[in-house]
Amino acid sequence: MSTEAKSVNADDTDDTGDNGSAGSVGSAITQPPTTPCTVVWCQGHPFVLESGPGKSRWVGIGPHGKPQALTGADLQRRGWSYRRVS
Repeated sequence: MSTEAKSVNADDTDDTGDNGSAGSVGSAITQPPTTPCTVVWCQGHPFVLESGPGKSRWVGIGPHGKPQALTGADLQRRGWSYRRVS
């Protein structure tokens, strides 16, 4: 069993500031992650993946400061990143 951790070098990032695996503007659109408690950024706001009985949902605070729940499809359509993009 290996205990090596994968690291991302500055040279591995594109000009959007992420490692190219997220569905942000300027990179290929990919599916959001499916691991519970994963944090991603969407339109300048953090969202956390909640899972439980039924469908998983991305929960965060929307632009007006109110709680907002998104599906994976909503998150993909709006664009997302592992890192906050200003």
